[in-house]
Amino acid sequence: MKDYHFCATCINFETYKADGKTRYRCKRLGYETKPDYKFNCWEPKENVQKLLEKDQEK
Repeated sequence: MKDYHFCATCINFETYKADGKTRYRCKRLGYETKPDYKFNCWEPKENVQKLLEKDQEK
């Protein structure tokens, strides 16, 4: 199974600009993160959930 579990695929991940730089933040945890970080609170976005379901069918 592919590894989809990382911050950029979570519903709580947001991208924003600050001081001319792209920043990444977890809305749920309330602090900066990086797209490839992993936390146990991960909730996949709808499109990722569909990919996970499709992978399980194989």
